[in-house]
Amino acid sequence: MINPSAQGWVDKFFSKYYLLNSPYLHNTKDFYCKTRETGFIYGHVVSIDTLEPLSIRGWTSEEVSKVALLNTLFGIYQLTEKNPSKNSFIDLTLDFYNLMHPKGFSFFKKMLPSESKAIQLEKIIDARVQTNDNLLIKNFSHIVTNALLFIDVLSFHNYLINKEITKGYVQKLEETIVGIVTLALTTKSNKSQYDDLLIKLFETSVRYTKFSGFKTTDLKALNLDFLQTDLEKYYVMDLAGMAIWSDEKMEKNEVAFLYDLGGIFKFEQFYVIESLSAIDEFIKKHRNDIPYFNYSNPIKHFYDQTTQTVVMLITRNKKRLHKELTESKDLVKLLAASTTRELNTDEKKRMKKQLLDVCKTVPSLTIFLLPGGSLLLPILIKFIPQMLPSAFNENLD
Repeated sequence: MINPSAQGWVDKFFSKYYLLNSPYLHNTKDFYCKTRETGFIYGHVVSIDTLEPLSIRGWTSEEVSKVALLNTLFGIYQLTEKNPSKNSFIDLTLDFYNLMHPKGFSFFKKMLPSESKAIQLEKIIDARVQTNDNLLIKNFSHIVTNALLFIDVLSFHNYLINKEITKGYVQKLEETIVGIVTLALTTKSNKSQYDDLLIKLFETSVRYTKFSGFKTTDLKALNLDFLQTDLEKYYVMDLAGMAIWSDEKMEKNEVAFLYDLGGIFKFEQFYVIESLSAIDEFIKKHRNDIPYFNYSNPIKHFYDQTTQTVVMLITRNKKRLHKELTESKDLVKLLAASTTRELNTDEKKRMKKQLLDVCKTVPSLTIFLLPGGSLLLPILIKFIPQMLPSAFNENLD
């Protein structure tokens, strides 16, 4: 099992889940459709398409996104290079991100000369998926966690073909994507509650372009001749379809817009229909789990995300946490008492202090020591009974 939050996960991924020089990938469209099925294109990954089955149960959305990004970068590398190898892939990926970012960029500052290249790649991927550093802000803004990671894949593809990053390529690609999504939304006669949020989702996810509002109202003004590869066109087509789908209705002018876009890309009409069908099937199947469609109650969203994080940490550190709790007899008594009566002020302070002391002994639980982390303690306490001896559980009964 891979732990994407622990050092060494890249090497483990290659040693167990991906075989080199396999006939797995056949052509560009096959690669793209398989990637789309995982949700990576839509910014919500539900699976990772590897040769050996890889379970993502219990992972955070960021952990899933990290492995999905690595997997997809490696997929396009295999599709492009004649003699693929793990070491060559890692070298090229590091070179690619060095060219993508100016010297002294934040995640390069974290690297040590003695670290292996695989560890360096882990840090880069971690930084690419992250959007916020503060735990509480991150949970509130989970909706805008990097939704455009496939731009990295397209840029990496461009790099592999040209052996350099074409000047202005990434910026132009971001401008084109946000422009297409904005234009798609303007075709609607009735805006849904998600439309402004969708624009925010994409504008927050771009890394190389700053937007002060998009004013173009014509597809031709976007100069879509810039998009040369089928991968780029497939991606833009799907994002336009996703923007129009958001209200679950398809008006004549919206269909016309998509057909016009498909015409510019020289797609047959059946491909436009295929794109929309894929979006419709994916969103209807996974809608309840996609933050974008469940953001009407930010407080509930925050609670759901933090609960998921705490449960994951408890599960991964169950034995260690159980040991530390059973050695702290006073804390166990206080926790037991809190289930039958209201603790007084002194007892609450003692319980909080002792619980934080326990968190200090388990590295993964140090998030509770960060500013604002104590707000998560009630969620932690809620799941602690599973860690304690049966006598404590009897008190709950």
